[in-house]
Amino acid sequence: MTSLPFQLPREDRATSPYTGYTRAHWEAAADGLLDAAWKWATPGRALLDLPGRPSGSGVRSDGLEGYARTFLTAAFRVAGARGEDPHNWLERYADGLTSGTRTAGRDDAESWPLIQDHTVFGQPMVESASVAIGLRLTRPWLWDRLDPGTRDRAEEWLRGALRHTPAPNNWYLFPFSVAGFLESVGRGDAETARARQRALDLLEVWYRGEGWYADGDGRAFDHYNGWALHLYPVLDAYLSGDAELSAHHGARLREHLESFSLMFGADGAPLHFGRSLTYRFAAGAAVGMGAVSGHTPLAPGVSRRLVSGALRYFLERGSAGEDGLLSLGWHGPHDATLQTYSGPASPYWASKAFVALLAPAEHPLWTADEEPAPSEGPDRVLSLPSPGLLVQSTRADGIVRLHNHGSDHVRPHEGESAGLSDPLYARLAYSTATGPTAPANTADNHLSVRVGGFRSSRVRIRPLGAGHGDGWGWAASWHTPVFAGGPPTVPGLRVESVTVVRGRYELRVHRVLGAPAGARAEETGWATGAPDRVCSALLGLHGWTEREEVRAPQGTAFARWAALPRLGADVEGTGIFAALATLTAEPDAAPLASAVSGVDVDGETVVVRWAGDGTTTRVAFAPLEVTHGLG
Repeated sequence: MTSLPFQLPREDRATSPYTGYTRAHWEAAADGLLDAAWKWATPGRALLDLPGRPSGSGVRSDGLEGYARTFLTAAFRVAGARGEDPHNWLERYADGLTSGTRTAGRDDAESWPLIQDHTVFGQPMVESASVAIGLRLTRPWLWDRLDPGTRDRAEEWLRGALRHTPAPNNWYLFPFSVAGFLESVGRGDAETARARQRALDLLEVWYRGEGWYADGDGRAFDHYNGWALHLYPVLDAYLSGDAELSAHHGARLREHLESFSLMFGADGAPLHFGRSLTYRFAAGAAVGMGAVSGHTPLAPGVSRRLVSGALRYFLERGSAGEDGLLSLGWHGPHDATLQTYSGPASPYWASKAFVALLAPAEHPLWTADEEPAPSEGPDRVLSLPSPGLLVQSTRADGIVRLHNHGSDHVRPHEGESAGLSDPLYARLAYSTATGPTAPANTADNHLSVRVGGFRSSRVRIRPLGAGHGDGWGWAASWHTPVFAGGPPTVPGLRVESVTVVRGRYELRVHRVLGAPAGARAEETGWATGAPDRVCSALLGLHGWTEREEVRAPQGTAFARWAALPRLGADVEGTGIFAALATLTAEPDAAPLASAVSGVDVDGETVVVRWAGDGTTTRVAFAPLEVTHGLG
């Protein structure tokens, strides 16, 4: 834990027994983050040039990003206080809007870059949405007080988002948000209507069920569901009072929160999974939006426990450095967490969590007593066949684990290449207490086939199914192993993987098909290391002949240096492999060998007998069938 760089009120353990945080803590956190960021503003207040390495979009775009993303924080802060602005944040943003749009596109100290296609330094389109939402939230106290010339220039700059092509994913919600603002101030037309309808149409294409959207036409299911694909349409409907839009997208948000609310650990941590993790406590944005809009299955005290838990988790672990600036990373700075589009101001999309402040002080979100998070209740197993995910939480240590059999980061037009393997999607499992190893290190939670000295990667993930029962669940997928170096693929080589969970245990069963002579199969477990509070274990049950511990010197987002268990065995043709894995923070946890009383393998069917309660798990291939129960 680290000391905070700004002052927060005293904890209130009476109404907030789990986090101690109240609405006053949220306001103080917003003010502290804004105060630190504004020390780096240009004289005309149009850009916030925060220190650090620039993004791929360049310094000027990064400065706009600093303005726009912190504007979201200020807008939620002031709108939630019904216009009260004790620090005069909106005066600064009004000045910046005037300066930035006066000669937009020029290369000078204040002018904002123009919005262009996503392929041509298109990052300003992302920031236009934050500017538009900020203006919409604060209209009576900012927009309505601007001179007509500034309003016209701002509109012209914002319309660049409507006239250029977004990236083929959640980016279509940026012109949607810009159009929503323009229509809200009487500046709508056919152009704004087209932008809104296009985004709404795409959301119908990307919706896959159970409250989950794919982030584009592929199978990327990640935190963008909460902080983009649900947030923007539900917030728009909330601000416009559009009952039809609210009912449609609100129902999806409600269903999303049924599963997503389980994806926060007892310490407040969200799952370390997917891209843009430097947005950190923005992971709570969907929970806050659900509470504000009423589209939530969660009691108000549960919602506050989740959002405040995430905010406190990161503030106490150094996400804001000694200067109060949010760093590029997870806890503190962490390069492996980042994407090339991340710049010094990128972490300020964490601002989206402050949507919770739209609930006024008298709202139940703030007045109800905090209640336990879903991960603090009984052990839970939840399967999500639509995205191909399996969620496992254990009360004893408060850890949530996500077993990934359906989410990847490969766009439909892309072929399979080892260079596309993304550690933040490609691994078999993720958690709230560990992060994946860096690409140059041994991959954690991975089944690889080694051919000619080259280890395979898991790139495109094809789900085979998922399900759950009382206290157990399963998910399965297959992939084509691809190789960096040598031939990219081996003809006929295929890996089918099944994960079955119960309690803290993970039964991992694989069928390797078409392995050439001289091939070797390897499976790794969870990567852990000091100062982690968790331990990892991996036990071969069938097919595996060797076990070793390997090192990951680049560590993870949770540990400066990490180690992970690895199993190995030769394989040719078809091979069946079974292993038992665990990640736990339970003190004196029993060894894995004591969890299983026997394993039987008949052809391509694996039967595991669990010790203690007489239950068995049966995994059969061709056709795939997974059962669990007594006898």
